[in-house]
Amino acid sequence: MFDAQEVIAAGLSATRLRVNTIASNLANAETTRTPEGGPYKKKDVVMMAKAAPSSFDSALDQMSLAKPSILAVVEDQSEPKKVYQPGHPDADQGGFVAYPNINVVESMTDLMTATRLYQANVSASKAISDMTREARKISATF
Repeated sequence: MFDAQEVIAAGLSATRLRVNTIASNLANAETTRTPEGGPYKKKDVVMMAKAAPSSFDSALDQMSLAKPSILAVVEDQSEPKKVYQPGHPDADQGGFVAYPNINVVESMTDLMTATRLYQANVSASKAISDMTREARKISATF
């Protein structure tokens, strides 16, 4: 039970970081100027994958009790979107403004998915707590 709680806690932590990163991307979808210069750069969370197991049994164990871990939060290196807005204060000499390469619809979908995953982890944590409490009640009667 404790292994399962550790996995769920790691999942909650990783999912919270993912939700916060996506929310930051959405909040900055129109940011054309940053302290570093240029538009905001979209960030993505990279999670670590475990090595391939040697047998089917260990594969099931790794899939069911694999702790997610964050490798890095990386910035998107793609070119920003260029929009012709000659009156904009951040327009270049050609009148184009560089906007972050963020697809709001895709980011909202990712945010909904991450939120559902977080809720599933909370539900699983509650179920484990309930099972542990019931197991303690049963063992106390023996």
